[in-house]
Amino acid sequence: MSRPTDRRSQILATAADLFAARGFHGVSVADLGAACGISGPALYKHFSSKQAMLAEMLVSISEELLRVGRARVAEAADPGAAVAALVDWHVDFALRHRPLIVVQDRDWESLPEEAREQVRTLQREYVDLWAEQLRLLDPGLDVPTARATAHAAFGLINSTPHSGLLPDEAMRSVLTRMALGALGRR
Repeated sequence: MSRPTDRRSQILATAADLFAARGFHGVSVADLGAACGISGPALYKHFSSKQAMLAEMLVSISEELLRVGRARVAEAADPGAAVAALVDWHVDFALRHRPLIVVQDRDWESLPEEAREQVRTLQREYVDLWAEQLRLLDPGLDVPTARATAHAAFGLINSTPHSGLLPDEAMRSVLTRMALGALGRR
């Protein structure tokens, strides 16, 4: 994962790496502090709890996916270009944030309920953003099928932590080609 510059973001990036490697419950506050070069209790200057850290991590990635996804759609000339831009964005995100994908998948249940609901809402909006563009391309596609199609594309792209057997640029090409093909957009 790329290393952000501000301390809070650095802590979140380090936590994502540790949570991905050992699981949320397998990482102590002392482990987090040591990995960040501070004492465990010093983390409480930045986050109220380990769960708060997880919540911020997963809410912020959901917000980023939606924000950039909307921008990509707004900049696209037509629905086909919008779908290609969404695939490009999601592939880029998946390659840069492998640990976050693992954490999202494995440690979902450790999120506080309020954060879980916030992430669900943001994710639904992101799915609907994709589904809307897919339906513009294929007006015969109903909403449930368009959503299922978007989820299937996410599954393919989000396999990156497990299927990243190639260098990133080669993996980017494989994922993009496969996702566009799965969406009928070769």
